[in-house]
Amino acid sequence: MNPLLRPGKAAAERAEAAAADATKQAESAEVAREAVETRATEFGAPGKPFERHSPFYIGFFGGVGALLAFWLGTQILAIGSTLILIVVALFLAAGLNPAVEWFQARGLKRSWAVFAVITIVVVALVGFVMAIVPVISDQVAQITQNSPGWLDNLQQNKQVQRLDDKYDVIAKIKEKVEQGDLVSSIFGGALGIGLKVVSTLLNGFVVVVLMLYFLAGLDATKSAIYRLAPASRRPRVAKLGDRVIRSVGGYVSGAFIVALCAGVTSLIFLFVVGLGKYAVALAFVVALLDVIPMIGASIGAVVVTAIGFATDPKIGIACLIFYVVYQQLENYLIYPRVMSRSVDIPGSVTVIAALVGAGLLGVVGALLAIPTAAAVLMLTREIFIRRQDAR
Repeated sequence: MNPLLRPGKAAAERAEAAAADATKQAESAEVAREAVETRATEFGAPGKPFERHSPFYIGFFGGVGALLAFWLGTQILAIGSTLILIVVALFLAAGLNPAVEWFQARGLKRSWAVFAVITIVVVALVGFVMAIVPVISDQVAQITQNSPGWLDNLQQNKQVQRLDDKYDVIAKIKEKVEQGDLVSSIFGGALGIGLKVVSTLLNGFVVVVLMLYFLAGLDATKSAIYRLAPASRRPRVAKLGDRVIRSVGGYVSGAFIVALCAGVTSLIFLFVVGLGKYAVALAFVVALLDVIPMIGASIGAVVVTAIGFATDPKIGIACLIFYVVYQQLENYLIYPRVMSRSVDIPGSVTVIAALVGAGLLGVVGALLAIPTAAAVLMLTREIFIRRQDAR
């Protein structure tokens, strides 16, 4: 056969095959149509699809959606305390992550870096408890013993005496302190104290365990969350997410440094000014309260200044001057320099975020408010503002 005729033959064969396939499809469609007609004659002709834009359809499924949303909201409120523990654990894990990355940069694997950081934290906590807690408890006992004398000194002030004669506040406080049941009355008796201690220990244990899990699997968790984003946007989402985590970690470490500065400075000052008997306990209170944004440092200063005035008016004046000066240094020198690399938000946003967080979740909300506001502000600048500028 002439080779030139072979392509024409192949094309004819393909055409015949295509025609055969079309015939089979037509036969299949005919069979399906006959089956539908058979069912229609047996059970009746199928009606038109339900109109999705009808008021009944919209109202029914809208009501079902509202009930489902209400049910989900009640369930979230029911586990609100557990969610707070999870958020605190994530917050602490993000705060310790910079230390883990520091060890990783020096050649340690992630697991060994986490182990090293946790070991350092546990040793530091145990050392603090063994060395400082007994001193603090002794000094708190001394403060409790000396409280009636301080209240007597306050009663000598004419203005305070007039207020006490009207409301009888000092006498009631003195009675509670002298009876030694002030703490019991606050927490609801011995059973209340026991339940509070058990609840606090249990919550602390849960937070520590969750923090360990989050810290060990932070990279895997981040990768799993980032994969929820479309592949085209995943690199940008990953960079933004890493920036948020670094911001939270920097805020936690920065808050610890600021609180440590306040505690150490107060400790030195209290030894110098003549309150050495209560210096460790009061410095610990100042450092602990200084972690709370906005109002924590002021509350600690008020506590120390009040004890200073109760001990000696000269000491009280010295405490007042010291903490007024230190607050200015902390607000305008220490805090901006420590936080400049992690939290870059205007002062007004800081105040509003702290107030809203404290109103929603109390102390925990105030602690989480500033890094959350920083993250929201950064995402707004990088996503919404850039999109608006590009239009």
